[in-house]
Amino acid sequence: MVSGFLGTLTTEERTLLHLLNHQLPENNWEAPMELTQAGISAAVHVQRKHVPRTLKRLEEQNCLNTTSRHVPGARQRRRVYSLTNEGRERAISILERIRSTPVQHEGQTVLLETLMKSSENTLETLAHVDEHFVVHANPVMSPVSHPEGSASLDAQAGEALVRRMFARAWQDGRITKDEQLLLNEVVDFLGMHPERVRRLSNEARQEINAPPPQEIYLDMLRQALVDGVIHEEEEALLKTVQIAFDIDEATHQELLNQAILDPINSPEYEAYRSVLSTALIDGIITNDESAMLETLRQQTGISEQEHATILADLQDANEG
Repeated sequence: MVSGFLGTLTTEERTLLHLLNHQLPENNWEAPMELTQAGISAAVHVQRKHVPRTLKRLEEQNCLNTTSRHVPGARQRRRVYSLTNEGRERAISILERIRSTPVQHEGQTVLLETLMKSSENTLETLAHVDEHFVVHANPVMSPVSHPEGSASLDAQAGEALVRRMFARAWQDGRITKDEQLLLNEVVDFLGMHPERVRRLSNEARQEINAPPPQEIYLDMLRQALVDGVIHEEEEALLKTVQIAFDIDEATHQELLNQAILDPINSPEYEAYRSVLSTALIDGIITNDESAMLETLRQQTGISEQEHATILADLQDANEG
């Protein structure tokens, strides 16, 4: 769930604004991390899971170009994204609309354009504006690519996974080289800042409640299957974790079958999804609907993170 003013924009709109600020260098064999799926996921405050569908739609709308470049720190070339002329025009149109939005800043009503500088990152500037169009000194939320700040509920699912993996690694009091390499793979996949990772590691070390490796792997399979498809990069990451956790093919298949037969979307999950979908028909969730949904979450045991995952998936589907 994306909070504040940014939550009023669709994932596609946030992606276009992000790529408008981060353009692909011409005639250069390197590209910045911000142009990868991990970089885009972090910047637009959604789970990595939801990014491929958004990018595919934008490609189909002739808004994106795709190529492969070397990314600093990566071991192999990565798929990176840039705006076409049509995509750039659309992004500029969205930006102009945003710039004319009135907001409350230090007790006065001003247009957002008075707070936006061409040299600044648009999404980072907008992160200071809440859902009531009030500007704050500190961001309402921060991307996981930043060292500090509260991440969106949707992005917190990635933080929870990293914390669980650190708890497992710290169980014997130290993190081995192999464990560190595995954690690096996951962190890189999520586009997470090293300082944020260090904080999650310390939290896990202080509150060690290490889950069995098969439980972590099963959780990853369930997360990957939320939309019914395990994407190529997810499959590669799962294979890395499978090898690192010494999960043989028979056990992998058993856990995969379990994830399919007993997915995240339990009957309670599906019931909640149906109610949330109805609340979103008009595009907004009123205060009364929000209170009703909170009561329903308490009755069905749906967590805030599950709510965020369902909401992101529904909004993503509606954008399509």
